[in-house]
Amino acid sequence: MTRTADDAPPISTAGDSRRGLLLVALAIVLTAANLRTAVSTVGPVLEEIENGLGVSSAAAGVLTTMPVLCFAAIGFAGPPLAARFRDAHVLAGALLTMAAGLVLRAVVDSFPLFLAGTVLAMVGGALGNVLLPGLVKRWFPGRTGLLIGAYSASMAIGGAVAAVSTAPIAAAVGPGGWRWGLGVWAVLALVAAVPWFLTPRQPGAGRAAHRSVRMRPLARSPLALTMAAFFGLQAMQAYVVMGWSAQYLRDSGLSAATAGLLLGINSIVVIPVNAVVPSLTVRQRWQRPLLLGFMACYAVGWTGLWLAPRTLPWLWMSVLAVGMGTFSMVLALIGLRARTPETVAALSTVTQGWGYVLAGTGPLLVGVLRGATGGYTGMFVLIAVATVGLTVTGWLATRDRFVDDEVPGWSPAAVSPAPASPRG
Repeated sequence: MTRTADDAPPISTAGDSRRGLLLVALAIVLTAANLRTAVSTVGPVLEEIENGLGVSSAAAGVLTTMPVLCFAAIGFAGPPLAARFRDAHVLAGALLTMAAGLVLRAVVDSFPLFLAGTVLAMVGGALGNVLLPGLVKRWFPGRTGLLIGAYSASMAIGGAVAAVSTAPIAAAVGPGGWRWGLGVWAVLALVAAVPWFLTPRQPGAGRAAHRSVRMRPLARSPLALTMAAFFGLQAMQAYVVMGWSAQYLRDSGLSAATAGLLLGINSIVVIPVNAVVPSLTVRQRWQRPLLLGFMACYAVGWTGLWLAPRTLPWLWMSVLAVGMGTFSMVLALIGLRARTPETVAALSTVTQGWGYVLAGTGPLLVGVLRGATGGYTGMFVLIAVATVGLTVTGWLATRDRFVDDEVPGWSPAAVSPAPASPRG
C-alpha cells in the first residue's frame, strides 16, 4: 500500500489549521452517517422488495448478504486508490457513486439491475469503512477514541433514522413506495460528499513524500487473522439483525411498521453505546470486561427473540444493540493494534475485507435455511455458534500487542519516516 500526499492548498495558519481539522471531522462524521443507510433500509421493506421484483426467499438472502460481500471486495480497493489520489477525493467520489446506486436500485424492475445498484450503493460504505480509521489516526492521533466514538455514533444515527423511516415512507407513498424508501437516502450521500472537496492538507505534504506498506505480509500475522475473524463474526451478528430481524418479527405476527420501529430502536440504542465504547476500549483494563458484557447481551437478546418474539421485543432488540457495541470496540482495536497511520490503514483493510467475507455467509445462510425449512431455527443456531466464536477471537484480540511486531519489515522505522503530514 503506497501513501502519497495530496495536492490541496496547505493549511498556513493556526486558525486555518483549526478550521481545517473541524472540516475534516465534519466530513468524517457525515460520511459515517451514510455507511449503513443502504443496508438498514432493506430489512424493513424486504417483503415488498421480494414482491416488487418477484424474487424468492433464497434470492432475498442474496439481497441481505450482497452489501456485506461488497464491503469485502470493494474495501480492498481503498488503499490502492488512496495511494494514487487524495483520500478526500476518493471518499467524495465514493459517496457520489453511492448516491447513483441508491437511485438506480430504487427505479429498476430487474433483479440483476437491483443487485448492480446495490453494488454501486455499497462503494461509499466499503471505502469509508477501510479509510476512516486511518484518517482518524492520521489527523487526530491524540483523540482516536473520541473521533471513533463520534463517527461510530454518527453511523448508528444514520442507520437508525433510515431503519425507522423506510417503512413509513413506503406506506405514505402507497403502492411501490418501497422505492422511495430506498432511494431518498441518495440526498444524504450527496451532502456528505461536499466537505471532502474542501478539506485541506497540512504543510510539508508533497507528491514526493510517500510511504509504502504492503498488506500481503499480514497473512502471516496471527493478530491480523484474529482481528479479521473477530470483525467478521461481530459483523455477521449485525447484518443478520439488520437484514432479517424485521422480517422475522413480521413473520412472528407483528406489523411491518412495528417491525421497522423495533429495528429502529435497536439502531437508536446503538448510538450512545458506539459513542462511549471506543473511549473505554483505549483503556486496556476495560477491554475484556466489555467483551464479556457484550457476549452476555448477545446471549440474552437472541434467546429472548427466539423464545418470546412478541413478548417485550423492544427489550430483546435493545439488549442486542448493546451487544453490537462490539463493532465500535473492534474499530478502536484496529487503531490500537498497529503503530502508525499506514499500518492502521493496512490492518483496517485486511481486518474488514476478510471479515466481511466471513460476515457475508451469515445473512445468506439465513435466507437459504429459511427457504429450505420455512422457519428461523437455523438462524438462531447459526448465531449461537457465531457468538461462541466471537468470544474466543475477541479474547485473543484484546491482548496488548501490535501487528507491526509480527510482520517482518514493519518496524516503526521502516514504515514511518518523519516528518509525516496528515492527509485528507
